[in-house]
Amino acid sequence: MKNEFIRFGLEKRRILTGILQLLGGSGLIVGYVFSPILIIICSGGLALLMLLGFGVRLKIKDPLLASSPALFYAILNVYLFFRYLILL
Repeated sequence: MKNEFIRFGLEKRRILTGILQLLGGSGLIVGYVFSPILIIICSGGLALLMLLGFGVRLKIKDPLLASSPALFYAILNVYLFFRYLILL
């Protein structure tokens, strides 16, 4: 992963990105048990991270197949965001 972030030109953002992804994933799990509002916040944040990741991959001209996991997870988190937003 270190080499990937260097290739993306984002080596200074690697640790921050990892921390945000871990917090977002943990927040989804904890939110599922305790608080739908936490799911909304975390899924929105993860959707934004994944959309930005997809954009970075497009910018560096990665093939669509290599970029598709980021797009898939962005769509999944957008779905979770709106599903739990409607439940409130």
